[in-house]
Amino acid sequence: MKVTHGERGGVAWGVAVAAAIVLAGVAGCGSGSAASHPAHSSPVAAAPGRQSPAKMRKAPDTKPSPLATESNPPGDIPDNQVFVRYRPPNASFSVSVPEGWSRTRQGTAVTFTDKYNSVRVEEQGAASAPTAANSRSKEVKKVSSKYRSFHLTSVTNVRRRAGKGVLVRFVADSEVNPVTGKVVVDDVQKYEFWHRGKLAVLTLSGPKGADNVDPWRAVTDSLRWRG
Repeated sequence: MKVTHGERGGVAWGVAVAAAIVLAGVAGCGSGSAASHPAHSSPVAAAPGRQSPAKMRKAPDTKPSPLATESNPPGDIPDNQVFVRYRPPNASFSVSVPEGWSRTRQGTAVTFTDKYNSVRVEEQGAASAPTAANSRSKEVKKVSSKYRSFHLTSVTNVRRRAGKGVLVRFVADSEVNPVTGKVVVDDVQKYEFWHRGKLAVLTLSGPKGADNVDPWRAVTDSLRWRG
């Protein structure tokens, strides 16, 4: 069959219209899908056994802190101080003194020192037992001449395991410390115990305000007469 020029134009126009309709339908389907299903992001699941960055936190430090070291004020004798028995040369008594302290001898007296503390041990001859009244009138004057800035606190009768005695308490400047070059104000306790013509003299000193009540009591209670 022979197609005329007019028929060919009509066919071409129909094909073009059909193609346009198809393209419009495809575009409409795409637009409708995008509009009915808006884009969104899904959370990323953490891998098994791992935490997501948002939930990760620094673990608390569970390491135990070290124990505090005991710190004693200058002059305080430690509670765990060990004492050892000591007998002065040719003396009629023995007494316990702090272990490890430096020892020096001057005449018949032996002194044990550690930092700011000291224990002086000596034996003297005496015809009779001392009394508080006698020591106040005689001993105090003799003692005061040996110390700087001497200030008497009290003179009392005391009793320890070795028997009765006299305690002279005073405050005075210490000797110059050979290590630090300093002088401190000392509390001094001088004890005198008598037995059969012998006088045991114990002089204990430490910085003013130091708490050495128990150590000094341990020393003076430890006095033992021989025979």
